[in-house]
Amino acid sequence: MRRIGARLAGGAVALAGPRAPALPVIRHWVAEGLARDAEQRRLFPWLAVAFGGGILVYFAATDGAPSLAAPLVAAALALAPIPLLGARPAALAAVLAVAAAFLGFAAAAWRVSEVAAPVLTRTTIGPLIGTVEALDEREVGARLLIRVESFAGLAPEARPARVRVSFRKTPTPLPGDVVAATARLLPPPEAARPGGYDFARDAYFQGIGAVGSLVGAVTIRAPTEPLPLRLRLAATLDAARNGLTRRIAEAAGGQAGAVAAALVTGKRGLIGPATNDALRAAGIYHVVSISGLHMVLAAGVVFWLVRALLALVPHCALLWPIKKIAAGFAMVGVTAYCAFSGWDIAAERSLIMTLIMLGAILVDRPALSMRNLALAALIALAREPEGLLGPSFQMSFGAVAGLIACARLIDGRLFVRPGAGRLGRLVGSGLSAVTGTLATTLVAQVATAPFATYHFQTIQPFGLVGNALTLPLVSLVVMPSAVIGILAYPFALDRPIWWLMGQAVGGMLAVSHWIAGFERAIVVVPAFGTAALFLLTAGLLLATLPASRLRWLAVPPILLGLVVAARPDRYDLYVDRQGAGAAVRGPDGRLAALGSPSGFVLEQWLKADGDGRGAGALIVRSGSGRCDRLGCTARLPDGRAVALVRDRRAFPEDCARAAVLITGLVAPPTCTGPLVIDRRVLAAQGAVALRSDGESFVAHHARADGRAVPWRPRSGHGPGPPQLVTAPSAEARASDDGATTPPETDASGGDFAPGDAPAEPLQ
Repeated sequence: MRRIGARLAGGAVALAGPRAPALPVIRHWVAEGLARDAEQRRLFPWLAVAFGGGILVYFAATDGAPSLAAPLVAAALALAPIPLLGARPAALAAVLAVAAAFLGFAAAAWRVSEVAAPVLTRTTIGPLIGTVEALDEREVGARLLIRVESFAGLAPEARPARVRVSFRKTPTPLPGDVVAATARLLPPPEAARPGGYDFARDAYFQGIGAVGSLVGAVTIRAPTEPLPLRLRLAATLDAARNGLTRRIAEAAGGQAGAVAAALVTGKRGLIGPATNDALRAAGIYHVVSISGLHMVLAAGVVFWLVRALLALVPHCALLWPIKKIAAGFAMVGVTAYCAFSGWDIAAERSLIMTLIMLGAILVDRPALSMRNLALAALIALAREPEGLLGPSFQMSFGAVAGLIACARLIDGRLFVRPGAGRLGRLVGSGLSAVTGTLATTLVAQVATAPFATYHFQTIQPFGLVGNALTLPLVSLVVMPSAVIGILAYPFALDRPIWWLMGQAVGGMLAVSHWIAGFERAIVVVPAFGTAALFLLTAGLLLATLPASRLRWLAVPPILLGLVVAARPDRYDLYVDRQGAGAAVRGPDGRLAALGSPSGFVLEQWLKADGDGRGAGALIVRSGSGRCDRLGCTARLPDGRAVALVRDRRAFPEDCARAAVLITGLVAPPTCTGPLVIDRRVLAAQGAVALRSDGESFVAHHARADGRAVPWRPRSGHGPGPPQLVTAPSAEARASDDGATTPPETDASGGDFAPGDAPAEPLQ
């Protein structure tokens, strides 16, 4: 890549040389920028961007299972002309970018085939036997990850390999135990709204083919034969994590202990909803989601301790490369920390980034550089291409890219004057620490804002204050205590350390609850689409990756992205994927619940609409005047009626008076007046959102592309792009032999909960 960069630099300088006066001003400006970027080795990161582009094409456009050989052959063909392009640097860069894009496509195709496993296609109740791989203890009960041996008599090709179930009784099984019980399992729930979070996709890549709960008596026994080595190691590690979680929580006490335990082991089940809400309002929820911040601090503590201890020995300090030795120990320590904290996907990506930067110290290279960040991104995406679609990857790498690009602007030595006295140095160091923390937090928040807003529809205006007040506690007390506590744990000398850590975490929680009490501590904004996210991401890349004045190219996409994001689509009607509930825009312009959508689904609709109300205030009970045993009714702002049918006896009346009829049943063929969204439509299209367009409706669907993807069992064919929707034909509805079958219960009302949505890691 260095030779390629030199060629590109030479070619760019040639363009900007003697012929420059004859070239357009813009071409001359771009040529100079490319020359500067080539000299600064800032062209390599664009290979990671091209690699990610190939991954996006795979997930956005493929229909079915593409051949793995096709993108590999295409990449080889793209690279073939390289020996002939020595004098054409621009063509050489284009060839490398095309090859990287094909390799990204191949990585995604390989990953999908590697994790392929059966996914349950419908709600099933039956006997389940399996081995507990992991468990997360909750305030009440636990959630188990079970490797299935048998379930409901399903054949191996139809039986999920792993399932996740809730368990509310005692005694709780341990990792490695075999459980036998009756289980109610559902397919992993898809998006609650078009463009929303798709839990089914994430579950597929985790090998989870169903979610649900255990009901009735549960038999727990030890395995009758030795478990496979991988399963045995996973169960042993998870048992150790749960044991340490309980020990830390007991030693520190209360919610401070729960948060302290989560910081060390990654087990967040003991953290209560109020604490989670306060951490989110203060903009510091990333602290309990083990990711880049924890990896860097853990590595930094180990690095500092080892280097300080070696520096105390004159022989070592003078003759040994103690900085490299400390980096080696830090690499081992941070890897062990990642493994013990559960090897979460976000933590794993952060580990890769940290290891590369520590490895740069071993080979005498700058640790914090855009090239190292790009290399970390390439490795992380090659291993787990699906991570590119989630907030963890986007926010982690966006934050670090912003910090690297703005490193000179947030230099902590700004107030340290040469030749100053002791008091002057002390004051300057204090001011530099404060301004450095504030500037770092501000840069990270700006860089991650597009992704956080797109995925969570929330903004924390006081996040800068929350991070400024709590990060010093985390950096100076919490994380050093975590490292020292883990080292003291084998000697049973750790309890005082966990208590001290709990005191610091308690201070962090006090700050969080204080900020959460501010008016508008959390601002909910309407959900914007992928077009705005693409433009804002392009602007972030153009603002951070170039070292030259080419950064000014970021201004147009950022401005256009902000304009598009400020004009989101707002729908007049949401329908859940089971037809059990809906949300209708009322005359006051706000959404109102219809039927019985789950609280989690209703919260997703409210957030997408920019509505900060809680779901509980919108739930409508039977007998309220709008709902009875047969169904519910509501009116759109233009006065047209919307009916939700629960009982087939309501069909004659509602088909005659409603403009939109929603039901989890199959509507009778005589129901031809309204727009009908029934069980057949929902099975094919998933959750539906409608926007009134005069006399008709424009619809968007969770399965809008109609593509065949492995994490979404096909129950029919979805529609194409947004279109005017018509009711299914009477013949089609009449052909269904289950017209009176009640809808399946929404998975989000059972095992799926808000905690299953992606966390908000910052770095």
